[in-house]
Amino acid sequence: MRDSREEVSMPASLGSYSVQVVSLPEELDQEERLPIELRFVFKKDASAKEKVRALLAAGKAIGVRTVERAPDRLLEAVKRVSVLSQHNCVLTWLPALLREKHLPTVAEADRAAAKAQGADLDADLREILDARLAFKRLVLVDEDNVGIGGEERRLMTELSETLYPLSIDHIVHRLLIDNANERTEIAQSLLKALLIIGPIAHLLEKWVSGIGKVFAASTDDLLGEAAELMALRGSGFSWKTLRQRFLVLIPIFGLATYGAFHVEALLDRGWTLAAGALFGLSAVALSLTTAVQSVGLYLGSVRALKREGKWRRAEGRSEFREAIRQDFTNPAHLGLLIGSALAPFTGMLAAVLGGLHNGWVLALVGSTESIAAGLTVIFSNRVSAWKFRRKLERSIR
Repeated sequence: MRDSREEVSMPASLGSYSVQVVSLPEELDQEERLPIELRFVFKKDASAKEKVRALLAAGKAIGVRTVERAPDRLLEAVKRVSVLSQHNCVLTWLPALLREKHLPTVAEADRAAAKAQGADLDADLREILDARLAFKRLVLVDEDNVGIGGEERRLMTELSETLYPLSIDHIVHRLLIDNANERTEIAQSLLKALLIIGPIAHLLEKWVSGIGKVFAASTDDLLGEAAELMALRGSGFSWKTLRQRFLVLIPIFGLATYGAFHVEALLDRGWTLAAGALFGLSAVALSLTTAVQSVGLYLGSVRALKREGKWRRAEGRSEFREAIRQDFTNPAHLGLLIGSALAPFTGMLAAVLGGLHNGWVLALVGSTESIAAGLTVIFSNRVSAWKFRRKLERSIR
């Protein structure tokens, strides 16, 4: 078996995928080495194994193709439906569309507004539906260039459809995660600027004790807030809506700066743990406030969907819970909240270790929520792949 798990190089707009290939009939007898997706198909359809064996004997190869990143055109279709008809929400309609082919409610006013912008929401929904089988499917490779007949193509379609009920989780996750990544592309670029905070904070702290603390605490929060604004803007929220956030954020930023200024005074008094906790809280005050406000924005969106008859509440699921689920379709938001909760403790650890006079340590503590957000995005993809494989393994026992 040839295993090509690395992403196939192609223009970013077309997405990327990986392929595992089986090309010899004898490989089918080494079941433990076969791609797990093939093992699942063979268990569901006892006759499939011999049909595949005949294909391999005829000079063909069979591959499992997995989309690792959705193409941009599909992500744009998801975004248009979300922004122009679903009040910027994705989770309230996309999983149901992919799993059950349940079309979201689109009002005629939505269609008219979309048409005025050159968009066709019905065409976008058809494109999303048509693409759902392409995210994880079995493909036929004509290794000997003998041609692929209609019967062989029909067989491959049947085998891919056999796999579809289990691959749907991968499809839903891939579209949700790639949509979140696409929406936060600018945000991710801004977060990279955090790398310069360490050396500057260190120089300032050596120059005047306390100034580096204020710089490390405030700069990270300001960059994080800019990144969050870009992410929410990318999700479809208007600048008018986002400007209202500043009525709360400005006084919070003032309090955070005031707190960072008084960390040194607490250290002088010997209140080491309190100083560390205060610095940690000061460093994430804006991020924590932003996380709460983001849930509030989506809560308003869910309520608007409910008023318009576009959202049907699942049993035991409140509007608030749905807003949290929608906000956390971007795993960076979950990481932001986790990191904000951890920051006071990382601040206390730094204080105990005597690191609150080191600009590099100050920058690290101040970036706790940004680091947690990045790690959450990375692990979210890995956890999804693990869950999909585990589900397949359970199904073939």
